[in-house]
Amino acid sequence: MSELQSVEAALAALMKDVSPVEAETLPCEQAGRRVLADEVIARLDVPPFDNSAMDGYALHHKDAGKRLPIVQRIAAGSEPRPLSRGTCARIFTGAPLPPGADCVVMQEKVEVVDDAADIPLQVPADNNVRHRGSDVAAGAVLLEAGQRLDAAALGHLASQGVVKVSVRRRPRVALLNSGDEIVEPGQPLAVGQIYNSNRPMLKDQLQRFGAEVSFIASMPDDAEGTRAMLALAAEQADVVVSTGGVSVGEEDHVKAAIEAIGRLDLWRLALKPGKPLALGRLDASDGREVRFVGLPGNPVSSFVAAWLFLRPLMGALLACPNLASLPCLSARAAFSTRTGPRRHYMRVSLTMEQDGITAHAFPDQGSGVLSSCVGADALAVVPADSQIEPGDTVECLWLRSD
Repeated sequence: MSELQSVEAALAALMKDVSPVEAETLPCEQAGRRVLADEVIARLDVPPFDNSAMDGYALHHKDAGKRLPIVQRIAAGSEPRPLSRGTCARIFTGAPLPPGADCVVMQEKVEVVDDAADIPLQVPADNNVRHRGSDVAAGAVLLEAGQRLDAAALGHLASQGVVKVSVRRRPRVALLNSGDEIVEPGQPLAVGQIYNSNRPMLKDQLQRFGAEVSFIASMPDDAEGTRAMLALAAEQADVVVSTGGVSVGEEDHVKAAIEAIGRLDLWRLALKPGKPLALGRLDASDGREVRFVGLPGNPVSSFVAAWLFLRPLMGALLACPNLASLPCLSARAAFSTRTGPRRHYMRVSLTMEQDGITAHAFPDQGSGVLSSCVGADALAVVPADSQIEPGDTVECLWLRSD
């Protein structure tokens, strides 16, 4: 256990034998940000009929270059009459194309004289026409299983008249913290105490990753109390996340408690920040194995580890491929740094410029400096035993994608 392990090895251990949570059916209006459990098949063609892409005049393309009488007016939602050759129809965006017409000329290119329209030369067939099924064909896959339902996906469902969908239920997470020095905001601080910054931060991150934080508690700084709290949390959660207590100090009781009521791999990672990380499983009374992730107590370490480990774990439980890894961008470093034997995940802001992306590191990258995470767009991944100078290329994990 003394050898530093890679992030990849820890992820492999964390993901081993993970099964997705079960599905539930929800009204679409309540399904925003949820993950589809099953693919959705299109019921209808979209658009459902050939229609005009703009306000203008509908005609047959072979009548272009002529003065054509305007014989009907077609608004969206109306039913057009067949159009005879040598005539045209005033038509509006989204209105059905009349039988006999095969193109639309935008109104700005047409001169109207009394009840006739002067049509320009050489108007091609299909000009400004949106054909039936050109967006979605009935019977095709509308949305894939594992897709997260964002605003556009919800609109896509509505366009098919879908009112209910099968989604993965949110994984239930118990969020614990250890340390008698930790005090909740709103209470007075005694000497040696600090406010609990990890709890609201991790709760928001977990919810962003698709979880339901269903149980929140503090663990006492003693072996028996820690063991009892972990056992209680395991009874009502799919994943137990704790902060603090996973190092090797005399007051760090989590490792022994996990080994007593489950099994533990204690990983000392080649990672900065966040070297101490406990991964394991807790045995629930109903026979379930509940995943356990013990994060470091330092807030920056917890912040980074949540992105690297909790996000992909939620992705596996939700069967959501987009959560499996963070998008990676190549950027030009606007900073210099040297790393030791651990890979460094630096908090950076990114600027998008004509000649590429530039990564600006926050000045203090210490594991207790939470201000380095406020406004961070990405984590710049600096390999172990390397030197980075301004202008060098660095790979950055984008944090703004969820």
